[in-house]
Amino acid sequence: MSRNLYEPRSLLSLPDDIFSVITNFLSPKDVCRLGLSCPPLNSVLSSDKIWLVQCNKLGLIPFTALVEWRNGVCSYKSLCKFLVNIRPLIGIWVHQNPELGNVVYVMPGFLSVVGCRIIPQVADGPILWTPVFEILCDHVGSTSFFLHGRERGDDCVYPGLIKSVERKCNVLSLEASCEMTEMPFNRLVSDDRARLLDVVTREIGNILPEASNVVFFPRTSSDFEVLHERRLSLLRMYNKLRGGLSLRGVSMELDCYLAWPRMQKSQSSLYKLTIEKSTHEYGGLWGGTFGWPLSAEKPGGALFLIMITYEESKQRMIGTKILEGNLYVCYPNGSAMFIVNADQPSEGIFPFHEGSDPVEVKESFSGEGIANGYGMRLPNWESGSLFVLENGLLVFLWEESREVLTLKRLDLGELLTRGERVNSLSPVSNFAYLTKTYTNVYSGF
Repeated sequence: MSRNLYEPRSLLSLPDDIFSVITNFLSPKDVCRLGLSCPPLNSVLSSDKIWLVQCNKLGLIPFTALVEWRNGVCSYKSLCKFLVNIRPLIGIWVHQNPELGNVVYVMPGFLSVVGCRIIPQVADGPILWTPVFEILCDHVGSTSFFLHGRERGDDCVYPGLIKSVERKCNVLSLEASCEMTEMPFNRLVSDDRARLLDVVTREIGNILPEASNVVFFPRTSSDFEVLHERRLSLLRMYNKLRGGLSLRGVSMELDCYLAWPRMQKSQSSLYKLTIEKSTHEYGGLWGGTFGWPLSAEKPGGALFLIMITYEESKQRMIGTKILEGNLYVCYPNGSAMFIVNADQPSEGIFPFHEGSDPVEVKESFSGEGIANGYGMRLPNWESGSLFVLENGLLVFLWEESREVLTLKRLDLGELLTRGERVNSLSPVSNFAYLTKTYTNVYSGF
């Protein structure tokens, strides 16, 4: 056997496809560190094939979309840099106010991520949403932040910076430059923070061009050309404007009550909810309305978004309301709509039929549901059962009142892509609405 097979140079002679297989076991950070070991190896590890594998491994967007995204950046390595930076933001963020629900879903757009607020609404028709913020990827994978808002009848954008986003951030805050003060923004009193944000947004707001105000997500392949032009237009605008806002994502230890985080209600911040679909069969986001079947008993019934989480120690499933579509709140934001014991089967019988045929029940759990009486901390409770149907629906039945809440698993990304956009609030309130209110503040859309 030739001696040169054992020389270091033989590693560099491997094809890119083999390197892609090897680096598939490494993180993007590890690939970068490996490249620092010697210049020739760094040159090999800069291959688009290797970084395409890293981008795909992150699992944020489909493989076919990665190929289209590559057309807007100089390399897959630059694209991976962007995806790693925005990955902690993807998911569901909430705030306590208004009590009907304040849900912002952050999802990929096109060479961007978009924070979309779900509007309290009825369960019929397309999902209603409005843009809250947007983070664009430039040619080299750097980030450009825009806050969205509406002033004097026009849709506007407000440029800023991504100050920092920690890998496991669960609090996302909007801040302003403190060049006019001697104190860091987060140490200002709440009234001063609010005034400073208002002053800065008034100075830096710019009307969003009509051509950049139509499509945010690719619905069909024909949208990519429009989205390419929209992105370039916004990046040119970003480079010309003077920003004074910043977005900061930090990881904090938050106290929770029945899976709902206790929040600083005077800060312009959003709080991330943990989605447990991967670790628990019924964990994650569900949506539906009161009645059986969905919307049949009450046409135009209020849409409820329910986050199901588990208490590890007690094996309790908690269904937390994060949004309801009524004009006036019935249940406070963060209320546990039901709590069931995952280890205790229900003895109740599912009372409904599909036509003349009985409904097939996969399993059921006994527990309690929130009853009449307003208040998250001291609600009234009524015995009930959670039925898991063979068709994938969840149905919670209140034993005494016979009220029924019917839920199905939701894919917010798909719903928003096909949804209907409505007008935003003023910029600061559009990020986090801090005023306690029990009505639908978005009803003016």
